[in-house]
Amino acid sequence: MTFDVRTDAGAGDPDTTSATLRRYHQLLWSKELPIGGRFDLVTTKTRTYLHHSSGLGEFFPTSDTVIPGFFRYKRMTHIIDQLSRREIDRFLVANHTIGAMMIFPGDRRPGVVTINGARGFNPNIADRFDFTVEAIRRHYLDLPSPLSSTIAAYGDFFRLFVDFRGYADFFLLQDMISTSYESVRLFNPFEDFGVTSPLPRTVQEWRSYRDRALHFIKLRNRRIDAWVRANIAASKV
Repeated sequence: MTFDVRTDAGAGDPDTTSATLRRYHQLLWSKELPIGGRFDLVTTKTRTYLHHSSGLGEFFPTSDTVIPGFFRYKRMTHIIDQLSRREIDRFLVANHTIGAMMIFPGDRRPGVVTINGARGFNPNIADRFDFTVEAIRRHYLDLPSPLSSTIAAYGDFFRLFVDFRGYADFFLLQDMISTSYESVRLFNPFEDFGVTSPLPRTVQEWRSYRDRALHFIKLRNRRIDAWVRANIAASKV
């Protein structure tokens, strides 16, 4: 699972234009849900990235590249300018593999932006996937986070997975989660939202973040590959 989804994205955003990425999402997440029933995803609905409609509800998942390098953040310019082109390119290749991709509901709900939008706009999240997963963990425990209102607006989607363990297992996120599922292994030391900056403050902090993020992507790619071999490839034998 090392395909760089920019390869077939043309000049566009891979989250919307890569046919390979869309197919990966469709194959990986069309499966049995913790709540019961299948989350079958189709690509046949007009002007829709992925679509699910059943007795469980109607959902419009879209793709999100979830592990940012912060290369376009103006507040990070003084750090990014100190990185080598090789460092940047290495990160960009890794964060455009399926291990760095997720789906979230893409339809607009009353009073909130989408989860993808909220992740990016909220300064206490700043697109961080580890922070997002921590917010989702807290949602299942009815604990507050900077994304509480947004996640709650998509409560029907998160109910599909019953609890945080169900969500993490479904999306193959175990390598970011403690074995007890009681905590998230964040990419930098973390005190709490609003206390810990989601943006690395020094080159050293960025490199520490990078190393942990790339390690997670590598492990998740392996986990995805193993799941595909056991569930998709085996079904074709």
